[in-house]
Amino acid sequence: MHLLFPSDPFAAASPDEAYAEEYDAMRMSGVQCSLFCFEEFEAGRFKAKPAIPPNAEVVYRGWMMTPDAYVKLSSAVASAGATLRTSPDEYRHCHYLPEWYASCQEFTPETRFFARDSNFAVELADANWPGYFVKDYVKSLTTARGSVAASIHEVGEIVSLIEQYRGQVEGGVCVRRLESLLPETEERYFVIDGHAFARDGVVPQVVRDIATRVSSPFFSVDMVQAEGGDLRLIELGDGQVSDRKKWPAARFAQVLSAGK
Repeated sequence: MHLLFPSDPFAAASPDEAYAEEYDAMRMSGVQCSLFCFEEFEAGRFKAKPAIPPNAEVVYRGWMMTPDAYVKLSSAVASAGATLRTSPDEYRHCHYLPEWYASCQEFTPETRFFARDSNFAVELADANWPGYFVKDYVKSLTTARGSVAASIHEVGEIVSLIEQYRGQVEGGVCVRRLESLLPETEERYFVIDGHAFARDGVVPQVVRDIATRVSSPFFSVDMVQAEGGDLRLIELGDGQVSDRKKWPAARFAQVLSAGK
């Protein structure tokens, strides 16, 4: 395995500050790492330093990118004679909520999917949910307004704000049934080759079940406790672009490098 991190925009020989601790932990674990300039990559140029070894299995750890951009990264890595461990199809599967929803539907809030220009009030007229959580295929609205709509008439407002603050609605619109959840109980797990891992070593059975249903070599699973006590799946993500959250860098490096 060979790790690929974004470099510091002002110091090409160093990892971006957001990934510096993890970069150091991975190298201490004996994993070879390369850096590349993310800004140059976005401009159509890719150069890893040190060069990625031929036939290496590469794991990217860096900023979120669209599925189309990930295809370009896959091609760039392939041009070095190496392969991304996660294929573009696998990346898209975990990155876009509609891709994984059917396989995990029983564990996660009911969700409906719409095009950006849909008439949400009409399309959701029969839902009669206690509330509506609105996001695009990837992210929710993180401003003070938040992503919760008390009525269907507020859904369009939130979609417009997502577009305003993020520059686009990526993929389409997801409207999720609002459930009574305890946000302070949120925990992130990582799944590697079908095996689930926790920062404290304790993996709930429901996370193990989810791990067997998703076709990807490396992804994250975000769980939160409902007021009734059950654990609910609130998000799945490609592991390469999922931050560690509460995970210590050393623990993350141990799991990713050795799978234990």
